[in-house]
Amino acid sequence: MQKNKILIAAAIAVGVALSAFTILAQQDDEEPPEMGVFLTSVGQGNGGDLGGLAGADAHCQQLASNAGMGHRTWHAYLSTQGPGAVNARDRIGQGPWANANGLVMATSVESLHYDNSNFNWTYMLDENGNQFASRIDGDPDFTEHDVLTGTQIDGTAFPAGNDMTCSNWTSSTEGSARV
Repeated sequence: MQKNKILIAAAIAVGVALSAFTILAQQDDEEPPEMGVFLTSVGQGNGGDLGGLAGADAHCQQLASNAGMGHRTWHAYLSTQGPGAVNARDRIGQGPWANANGLVMATSVESLHYDNSNFNWTYMLDENGNQFASRIDGDPDFTEHDVLTGTQIDGTAFPAGNDMTCSNWTSSTEGSARV
């Protein structure tokens, strides 16, 4: 991985059941749903070497804890390749997921991967509820905000062969990762 890029991993909470709800059914006087998805505000500083899935999960858990959401279990939205490959979609629970402002981003694994109109620059926030700079707003160095997942659009891992995961998130040397 190029060392001048910061890895931004998508983190999704699992392990805590949320009440069923829809965007249309939410009333103004109801509490917004609890945050269940965020982009990390900072990388670990080692490019694509996140310490594997366990290291990436620990990083997400720490950032969520710092933001007051440590009571939930957090997993990085990452896939791995090769023998024992892991699909990101299998690590994240069943949904629904809301951003730090309570906006429902997806209601199920299927809507996350196939009807994800809320997953865009405007609504995808970090763990503190901050929006990222992007080329949309004229940020000259928007490449610092790539979201590396090593994951295909349906949430599954890429087949073995061409490295799409920085050696399963353990390498910061020359290589590649899938955005």
